[in-house]
Amino acid sequence: MNALTRRIAFWSLPILGFAAAIVYLALPNPVPVDVIAAARGPLVVTIAEEGETRVEDVFVLSAPVAGRMRRIEVEAGDLVEAGRTVLAEIEPIDPAFLDVRGEAEAKAAVDTARAAGAFAAAELTQAEADLEFVTLELDRARRLFENANISKRALDEAERAFKTRQAAVATARAAVAMRASELRQAEVHLLSPVEARAMRDDCGCVKIRSPVNGKVLRVLHESEGVVVAGEDLLEIGDPRKLEIRVDFLSVDAVRMAYGQRVIIENWGGDTPLAGRVARIEPYGYTKVSALGIEEQRVDVVIALTDPEAKWRPLGHGFQVDARVVLWESEDVLKLPLTALFREGGEWSVFRAREGIAELRAVTVGHRTDLEAEINDGLAPGDLVLRYPNDSIENGTRVEFR
Repeated sequence: MNALTRRIAFWSLPILGFAAAIVYLALPNPVPVDVIAAARGPLVVTIAEEGETRVEDVFVLSAPVAGRMRRIEVEAGDLVEAGRTVLAEIEPIDPAFLDVRGEAEAKAAVDTARAAGAFAAAELTQAEADLEFVTLELDRARRLFENANISKRALDEAERAFKTRQAAVATARAAVAMRASELRQAEVHLLSPVEARAMRDDCGCVKIRSPVNGKVLRVLHESEGVVVAGEDLLEIGDPRKLEIRVDFLSVDAVRMAYGQRVIIENWGGDTPLAGRVARIEPYGYTKVSALGIEEQRVDVVIALTDPEAKWRPLGHGFQVDARVVLWESEDVLKLPLTALFREGGEWSVFRAREGIAELRAVTVGHRTDLEAEINDGLAPGDLVLRYPNDSIENGTRVEFR
């Protein structure tokens, strides 16, 4: 080896090292990323909304008549028995107080009734006197007729006069009784509320009894007071017959079907409750959301399928979260939704392989709010970027955090 060759060999190694260092420094730094492995596992597709519990059949008891209702003694939660438990009692309303003019008119009516009674009594006295006279005349006519001193016609006229006076006496007595009733009626208008209550018996009340067995859910009118006919007083029902009402968006309700499984969460217990779709109401309605947006909602009724002992603490009107299961599988390949993005109209991911981000198109199946089913494009165990961003492209160097 001559001197030139030795010189070239001596300087080639430092020059190559320096060139490699320049190339390495010129390369972009690897992007730190989070990765997750595609894995098989269960996937449950649900639609979730807040709902509230309610007794299946709530009976609202109302006042059958207007009157003064006595204080309701039963309280919410009390047991009631059909046809036996008295829930409320309604008695007649006390008369109103009379003003000065009304009192004067009532007193004048009493005086008029008394005068009419006196007039009727006088007419009765006159009718009785006339009857006494025609009775004597009839006796005399009968004796004369027996002795052939008067004709049969004269006797008939005496009998007719007797019967006429008898009828007049009956008429006069009826008039006296009528005038006495009018006097009592006029005097009643002078009764004050205090006098009326003192004259009343223990209770000429209308008693309202429970129509079914169950519990008092709510007392709507507890204190004593005047009620009108049809006014709501109590709500009763059987808490053992509990269901859940949830208002879903109409576009979500059409995806549901009778009998679908329901997961009930955030009800206060340690474990979720099980239920099923019992009824989807056929009528939708407009509801304004918290953001002020008008939405079409549909009520969905959910029946509890767990034993009563598990959900016994629940009552009427309690808040729960209900998730209706639309589709579920125990073994699917899945990824978090955060790892997926759209590229050229297709779902794609970045697969991390030997420190390089590799763009991969995938076929997505069912999705939830957090995860998606991967039908094609990945294999179990493939590492993908969990949170891809604009700084990452196909071929970008990456390093795991």
